[in-house]
Amino acid sequence: MNQDNPIESTENEHFKRELGLLDGTMLVVGSMIGSGIFIVSSDMVRQVGSAGWLILLWALTGLITVVAAVSYGELSAMFPKAGGQYVYLKEAYNKLIAFLYGWSFFAVIQTGTIAAVGVAFSKFAAYLYEPLSDQNILFNIGSFKLNAAQVVSIITIVFLTYLNSRGVKNSKKLQTFLSIIKILSLAGLIVFGLMLAAKADIWQANWADAWSTKSLNPDTGIWSSISGTALLAGISAAMVGSLFSSDAWNGVTFIAGEIKNPQRNVGLSLFFGTLIVSLIYVLANVMYLAVVPLNEIATAPSDRVAVVASQYIFGGIGTIIIAIMIMISTFACNNGLIMAGARVYYTMANDGLFFKKAGHLNDAGVPAWALWVQCVWASALCLTGKYGDLLDFVVIIVLIFYILTIYGIFRLRKSMPDAERPYKAFGYPILPLLYIAVATAISLALLIWKTSTCGWGVLIMLIGIPIYYIINKKE
Repeated sequence: MNQDNPIESTENEHFKRELGLLDGTMLVVGSMIGSGIFIVSSDMVRQVGSAGWLILLWALTGLITVVAAVSYGELSAMFPKAGGQYVYLKEAYNKLIAFLYGWSFFAVIQTGTIAAVGVAFSKFAAYLYEPLSDQNILFNIGSFKLNAAQVVSIITIVFLTYLNSRGVKNSKKLQTFLSIIKILSLAGLIVFGLMLAAKADIWQANWADAWSTKSLNPDTGIWSSISGTALLAGISAAMVGSLFSSDAWNGVTFIAGEIKNPQRNVGLSLFFGTLIVSLIYVLANVMYLAVVPLNEIATAPSDRVAVVASQYIFGGIGTIIIAIMIMISTFACNNGLIMAGARVYYTMANDGLFFKKAGHLNDAGVPAWALWVQCVWASALCLTGKYGDLLDFVVIIVLIFYILTIYGIFRLRKSMPDAERPYKAFGYPILPLLYIAVATAISLALLIWKTSTCGWGVLIMLIGIPIYYIINKKE
């Protein structure tokens, strides 16, 4: 496409390729690991009710995530420039499909996640200093209440946006340092848990009925057996948590314009990053099952299963240890999300599909205006208090575009058979087809059994269609 040329020349002239393989891998790891692994296993156990199913769902999530990541390697090698998934969709389909992704990305996927991760940071900061709690109301007009946790989350988003607006070098150093810290912290929690607090009787009790399927009514505390459609509904609800915790791995594709040797390093970053995180997640859940009785995992206060496990391991100081770990984890997660997201809006703006100013780079070679407009909207979502709902809406949109992107590999093999492919999707066509089949099944299950939230997600995405035609009519 002719309109790609100005984008490419702009990248070559201004974007600074300062990120190596380690930086790319740590961006994947840092963006994936937020607060989810410390929390979501509690709800997953309530939905499916057994140790075997808990580990199986985490392993399945890890498998499809790694398969998707290595499939993206082919696309990242073909189109090693800023914008990542948006560019892949445009090349494989058309500008409308790409815009629907970019619209959903800005409206809820990236900004909603940034808001939620920011609030998670502030909630755990309140463990160390209680006045930062969401219970501390600072301002109240009518139904609108501004609490301390919201203010702290906005401050962190603004600070990280400012840091990223000063160039990629400082933000990459912070990202790499914090991501290594969080890997070592989680590894330490797993090792100490298995060595110091694992109990044979707890492990045996948790695995005594490993494949029974039951759900817990949180109001009555009563477990009930489930099968058939109720089991499918439980699996769907449980996987929302594991899928959220394993998302955002594609962020490294958005900054391909700043990766050294992107044809090689983007794909390798995707593979190594998703593999590391998936292994950590499965091992963390093995540790939970070795340390905490299954019923306590399901009924952990505020779902903070890692806090319960840490108290078993370290005693009373365990809560503070987990609070610090989650603050480091969420801070690094948001740095990666903020850094990567702005590159999508930059590429859209150069296609005439976003605010024109977002398509310019500042003196530091980064899309500062795109960073700040992302900051404003993410901060606004913090103030609405609806970020939890937004995240539920996001799951279905994310899966739909992952499916479309990976199916795009098949389309591009037909439409561009002679294009240079420095790397080809591993296991093609079997593994990409496996991902498409599994992700489609999960998407259909979510639409059937979580219509109230996932239906809204699809609606948000479809609202982009008239917006696209309005934008193009003005041109």
